[in-house]
Amino acid sequence: MNSYDFAGKIAVITGGANGIGAAVAERMVASGARVAIWDLDISSPEARITALDSASYCLIPTDVGDLTSVEAAFRETKNAFGQVDVLVNSAGIAGPTSSLSEYPADAWRKVQQVNLDGTFHTCRTVVPGMMERNYGRIVNVASIAGKEGNPNASAYSTSKAAVIALTKSLGKELALKDVAVNCITPATAQTRILDQVSQEFIEYMRSKIPRERFVTVDEIASMVLWMASAENSFTTGAVFDLSGGRATY
Repeated sequence: MNSYDFAGKIAVITGGANGIGAAVAERMVASGARVAIWDLDISSPEARITALDSASYCLIPTDVGDLTSVEAAFRETKNAFGQVDVLVNSAGIAGPTSSLSEYPADAWRKVQQVNLDGTFHTCRTVVPGMMERNYGRIVNVASIAGKEGNPNASAYSTSKAAVIALTKSLGKELALKDVAVNCITPATAQTRILDQVSQEFIEYMRSKIPRERFVTVDEIASMVLWMASAENSFTTGAVFDLSGGRATY
């Protein structure tokens, strides 16, 4: 397990009660960080979260699609731990599997609200403090779907493409500060988000990966940890692939 020095650092991880976010939170705590987990549902966090030292993390119910909720979570985090040094945007939903011509308009808006607006809301909230202190690391979880587009997943693919663009834009805005903004574009991981799509679609996504398996959340956490560390002192506005060979650019 790779480890970087996060002693004294405060990290916010959205969607951190389960899946990718939980794996990142566990690795962050093991590396010395204190972690605020912002999640819509904090009632049933993974065992890897509940096994952590209770002084090293807090669970804050947060709807990232609602700016007011995000701002309230930020205030609670500051009261508990202090200013935020690291932000990992892992909260996301898949939305229904449907052709665009039949895609429910309300579901389209909900996917954008969580995946895209949620990333905007959290970045908007934590960036001013990072700029003031001239230090910060932001890692946005996009998807290979944002590069290539998955059929019958237009809302999800669109939202993740927009997260990539947001990352590049914000990375340039903050380039003269020691605030790195990068994103990852993983292939599918076996997490709760797959509960939202059909088995046929799951098999399609697996078939697109040359390694012929899904990425694990721990593999994703390994890459995120370096991206969120002080050692990542130059790269910003970049996209890191975890696609098992699927990505073509």
